[in-house]
Amino acid sequence: MPTVYDLNLEQLTDRLVAWGEPAFRAKQVWSQLWKRAATYDRMSDVSPALRERLAQELPLGVEMLDERTADRGATRKALLRLGGEHAIETVLMGYRDRVTVCVSSQSGCAMGCTFCATGQMGLRNNLTAGEIAAQVVWARREAAHLPDSTPQRLSNVVFMGMGEPLANERHVFGAIARLTDPRAFGLGARHVTVSTVGLVPGIRKLTTAHPQVGLAVSFHAATDEVRSQLVPPNDLYPLAVLEDAMAAWRSATHRRPSIEWAMIDQVNDTEEQAGALAPIARRLGAHVNLIPLNPTPGYQVVGSAPARIRRFVEVLEREKVNVTVRDTRGRTIDAACGQLALSAQPSG
Repeated sequence: MPTVYDLNLEQLTDRLVAWGEPAFRAKQVWSQLWKRAATYDRMSDVSPALRERLAQELPLGVEMLDERTADRGATRKALLRLGGEHAIETVLMGYRDRVTVCVSSQSGCAMGCTFCATGQMGLRNNLTAGEIAAQVVWARREAAHLPDSTPQRLSNVVFMGMGEPLANERHVFGAIARLTDPRAFGLGARHVTVSTVGLVPGIRKLTTAHPQVGLAVSFHAATDEVRSQLVPPNDLYPLAVLEDAMAAWRSATHRRPSIEWAMIDQVNDTEEQAGALAPIARRLGAHVNLIPLNPTPGYQVVGSAPARIRRFVEVLEREKVNVTVRDTRGRTIDAACGQLALSAQPSG
């Protein structure tokens, strides 16, 4: 069953007019859905009869099955059922200066990255543009319930949840268009980041379709031999091809890409890998984001020790590369990078 978030304003208007409602009523419902992130029962300017019919025939399509919290309530992982059938996980994270939602673009993932719990699931379903956007609307609504230490207002969206966004690019781009539309959700495009394992055709399309959206690329290795072991799509799009696409993106957008790197003990945390990464990062003007490896049941290799991470950072800084180590959030509830695998389950 289609959800209301899969409709544009014109389609919603046509539907309500066919029900005998005036056209302006659709604009009221639309504004409540997107701007206020209101559920039907909270739409006080809509009649109870219309609210009931909307709920039956154009459901919101977002049902929270379970939730886990960490970081004193500032990190919330929700198990959501979308469109009445697809189960995914979405993570809402409150910081002192911002609130970010990490959304899923697929249920599962087909990329096969061995150290990622979502990759270990395999692909189950692509999500529609409406199902993707609905997660962000849910986050706007739920941000108000974060601790007082956070702004309690959603400010950033990152496509870093379940799935490879550029393997579902039509729906991801559709969701971005709706989220950045001033008539709909109204989020600035520079507050959206798409993360990819390096699907070059998708990066090229993102460059023209949404040039203001940020780009984060999961490298995890700086030589093709090592990267192909960790990130199978590297066989199709090796590092030289990937770098060319990222350079074209930077030239067209004038924005700095981010290189994501999960630190895996004795695999990609060597000085040799750091030395190979440095010239690539410098040529791209990229920011390197090191991520302490988060444990997953299907990958027994452990994350790098703090001393090895520090040495990796030292090598990059010596080579004048901008680098940070990510402050991992939600690890205790399997909500951190690479851990999303529907581990939260309905209680009872």
